[in-house]
Amino acid sequence: MINFNGNLLKENNILSIQNRGYAYGDALFETIKVSHGKVLFWEDHYFRLMASMRILRMEIPMSFTMEFLEGQINKTLDATGLLKASARVKLTVHRNEGGLYAPETNDVGFIISAKDLDEDFYLLADSFYEVDLFKDYYVSPSLLSTLKTNNKVLNVVASVYAKENNLNNCFLLNTDKKVIEALNGNVFLVKGKVIKTPPLTDGCLKGVMRTQLINIIKQVPEYDLVEESVSPFEIQKADEVFITNVIAGIQPVSKYRKKVFGNEAAKLLLQKLNIKVRLG
Repeated sequence: MINFNGNLLKENNILSIQNRGYAYGDALFETIKVSHGKVLFWEDHYFRLMASMRILRMEIPMSFTMEFLEGQINKTLDATGLLKASARVKLTVHRNEGGLYAPETNDVGFIISAKDLDEDFYLLADSFYEVDLFKDYYVSPSLLSTLKTNNKVLNVVASVYAKENNLNNCFLLNTDKKVIEALNGNVFLVKGKVIKTPPLTDGCLKGVMRTQLINIIKQVPEYDLVEESVSPFEIQKADEVFITNVIAGIQPVSKYRKKVFGNEAAKLLLQKLNIKVRLG
């Protein structure tokens, strides 16, 4: 079942070919983890979505309160039998039909879908995980590149490249040849007592888990946080590299080219993250 503007419908009977998200990529989405009816980091997801809608000049309905959308998420989970389980929820907001590139209206609709997840909390994935650079195309850094829109063709092509080369993931570069993110999350490098992540001005996604980790690292005395540009050369000199998103939490990178990494910082931060989830 899919929640389409508050109505529960069959999944295969909701999307018009005139939908602007489908036709022009005129849509935003939030990927959200829900554990037994508890929407994790909901406030951060909500305010990122509202800010993104304003940037795209979408009209925000008066009904789009935190309580309303959270209620719609739980309504969807209940209909799919996932209200008492852990689930991956996708909340998509699209501008309503009409017009070509220039829309006829800035009013919006929404779609909510959900799939089950195995784990309630975040576990450290200790399986082998290899990454490399994707250099065929580059991200042009701007405010738009920090938004979670469904204009993700670069990520799609890079994912095909990763699969063809037996990689678990790839790092994306911006037009200044700086590493900005992975295909499905933000990137953190550990060197000594410093944890470094690319700044938003370099074009990386304003990730919700990125925000959580930044706040956690600032409270951990063992490490100092730095938001600075990351060169590909720095990855090979790092002690540790990990990728973050709200579904996996923290994904340690095992290997980048000939360099093999540890995961001590990832273990520590994952413990702190799970404490935050339990107390939040």
